[in-house]
Amino acid sequence: MRFRAKIVDLACLNHFSRVVNTVARLAKTCTLRLTADKLYFILSDKVANGGISVWCELCQGNFFDEFQMEGVAAEHNEIYLELVPENLSRALKTAQNAKTVKIKLTNKHCPCLTVAVELPSLSSSSRIVTHDIPVGVIPRRLWNDFREPSVPDFDVSIYLPVLKTMKSVVERMKNLSNYIVIEANLCGEMNLKIETDLVSVTTHFRDLGNPPWASDDECQSSARGRDLESMAEARIDIKKLLQLLAGQQVNPTKALCNIVSRRIVHFILLHEDVSLQYFIPALA
Repeated sequence: MRFRAKIVDLACLNHFSRVVNTVARLAKTCTLRLTADKLYFILSDKVANGGISVWCELCQGNFFDEFQMEGVAAEHNEIYLELVPENLSRALKTAQNAKTVKIKLTNKHCPCLTVAVELPSLSSSSRIVTHDIPVGVIPRRLWNDFREPSVPDFDVSIYLPVLKTMKSVVERMKNLSNYIVIEANLCGEMNLKIETDLVSVTTHFRDLGNPPWASDDECQSSARGRDLESMAEARIDIKKLLQLLAGQQVNPTKALCNIVSRRIVHFILLHEDVSLQYFIPALA
């Protein structure tokens, strides 16, 4: 099992750093899955236990100048590592104006991701800062626990408003309640609501638009027969929503939300070479 990769381009490095930073704000530990052409950061808290799930997918060719890996076996050419994303995020922070960054799977007392950062120096010799990040190698028999979460038939799919705007609304609501209701319909309308014994506050968003699959995708049968104006809603933990909005550093070109009434809210943030999915289970 071998892995080594190298980033030379500073823009790619900063972009990769932002993705890792975002993941670090969403998950204390996560699984890094490496395949020949993609990297995945995966957090699969069992949604049944009220946990969130994160699935972040990157095309390695858009970030790395060199990328070599040999998986566990020829027919299973993948590597699954457990790591603390904050540690990787910290290592990359030292690389903000690096000449190159090399990442390699090594064994130093325990398996590590070794990040070697070559910094520009005034003399002819270069300075290299090395970080050894301990990782756990996840055995083949457990890989099935880290498959992409399946999206149940959603009732409504809608584009999100500007995330900064949404964040400032949710931040204010957080001071009033621990829970927030997200509701949306197929007319491009979405409401964020909190209701307590003392106060009820609703913020309305209009003309957001619904993704094309909301109406014509064969598999989304539940959305197809819906009255366009009827609202699908889910009540979720406001902190988990804020974690996504506050941790967001990828600046997605598209952000959407799928609601399965009273079951789950599924967010998808898309940037040309990164997709981040975030699942928050609904509360009774």
